[in-house]
Amino acid sequence: MSARFVMRAALLVACTAGLSGCVVGAVVGTAVDVGVEVVKIPFKVGKGVYDAVKDDDEPKKN
Repeated sequence: MSARFVMRAALLVACTAGLSGCVVGAVVGTAVDVGVEVVKIPFKVGKGVYDAVKDDDEPKKN
């Protein structure tokens, strides 16, 4: 094996190891975003029900 081949292989391994951290971070970030949105759903539904049921007999201001 030549030194050039070894250097290329080492660079490839280093880049792959560095990018794997980014991929893991992106996957974890996406999972957290989805989890937050799932938690928000009951509150959005509850607000929609409240808005539909509440009394809207307030006089309009001029």
